Amino acid sequence: MTTPEPTRPGFQLPLLLLAGFRTLIDDLHRELAREGHPELRPLHGFVLQAVGTDGTTATELGQRLGISKQAAGKTVDRLVAVGYLERVDDPSDARRRLVRVTPRGADGLRRSAEIFDRLRTQWADTLGTERVAAMEDDLRTVASANWFRLDVPGWFGG
Repeated sequence: MTTPEPTRPGFQLPLLLLAGFRTLIDDLHRELAREGHPELRPLHGFVLQAVGTDGTTATELGQRLGISKQAAGKTVDRLVAVGYLERVDDPSDARRRLVRVTPRGADGLRRSAEIFDRLRTQWADTLGTERVAAMEDDLRTVASANWFRLDVPGWFGG
């Protein structure tokens, strides 16, 4: 078993990964604001993804995000107020209310995907296409099999 180089202590790896993530997310949100979505925050992307194309209830949303029903409801209230989500009656159960992504919310998600593609290209321009691809491959190798999880807000807060 090898030990870390003295100039590369182990604690720096998660901090650098977080810094890279934070850089991408901050750049994304600056661009989203320029493109007409200044209200979107990092948590909101997880929420819009968790709501999905068919909608969900606030309780189910909280479970998907790993947060309480109350926290989910508060976030939904905010996203309804700024036009990214809507509450509608559930056509299959009149006792339930569904939360759905509005056209504005779908536009925010679409623009986010396009911006992430541009940001990846910028990283490739800086680091080289092969290095970015190798970094992605290496992270897939060491990340857990279910690496794309929507419960990050709850995990960070829990």
